[in-house]
Amino acid sequence: MKELVRMLRPHQWVKNLFVLAPMFFHRDVVLATSAGPALNLAVTGRALAATFVFCLLAGAVYTMNDLVDVDADRVHPVKRNRPIASGAVPESMAKLVAAVLVVVALSGAALLSTGVALAASLYFAQNLAYSFKLKHVPFVDVSLISLGFVLRVLAGGYATEVHVSVYMIACTGLLALFLGFGKRRHEISTANAAKQRAALERYSPKALDAALAVTGLATAACYVAYTMDAATRAFFQSDSLWLTAPFVLFGIFRFLHLVGGESEGGEQKRADSPTEEMLKDVPFVLNLVLWVVAVVAIVYRLRPSV
Repeated sequence: MKELVRMLRPHQWVKNLFVLAPMFFHRDVVLATSAGPALNLAVTGRALAATFVFCLLAGAVYTMNDLVDVDADRVHPVKRNRPIASGAVPESMAKLVAAVLVVVALSGAALLSTGVALAASLYFAQNLAYSFKLKHVPFVDVSLISLGFVLRVLAGGYATEVHVSVYMIACTGLLALFLGFGKRRHEISTANAAKQRAALERYSPKALDAALAVTGLATAACYVAYTMDAATRAFFQSDSLWLTAPFVLFGIFRFLHLVGGESEGGEQKRADSPTEEMLKDVPFVLNLVLWVVAVVAIVYRLRPSV
């Protein structure tokens, strides 16, 4: 059972928190009650249900991707220890688990709304295209990963009946491109890179560094423009959201450090994914927490009691 759970890579499901983003733009996400402010359970419940749908789909997608990549994973210094590549989970069982997860997830999406079902179906379809063919095409592979994040946000919007703005779509897509190029830059510096992922031999460090610089700056600029947009200021009734921009800039530069950093002894880091490095990095996590606190404090006008 432990290996089956590990095969689904639940530590990667943190990416599905993007489904929750539109919930915070629902005008009634926080209700005024006699006991004080409280979350709207109906809106929150639908957002969490949509997030769970994408977690199930993500587990199925990771499983299918590992089935397709099993031979390449066996020559990878870290990925060879994955449940399917190591033989801990038989391929036949992995296929059955993936099929069940897809059926349950898409059925759950249909129960939420037609929009959620459409976004979830497109997410699954584009991941199929990615796993079986397009992950071998440089830049297209990362673009599909970015599309997956945009579909998560759209699904969250459909689930909570919140209009997803162009700024939210742009920021999500650019951030996902930035993280995707960072992952490729991390992978290309490891041993046997071409054997691990065929598209890597078509990437160059210089091209990836340029892509990281462009998408990183574009993400930061888009976020600043969003915080200063008239519609944003009117919605949140605040002109202070731009003060959260330094946290975004720090997060971008910290990620670049983690992608290109070296471990003790001067050896290049060999983590399975930069995502794992981020979740283990105290400065990055602390910065993320402070960003959330700052946004909440500004939006809800929280002030320290005197």
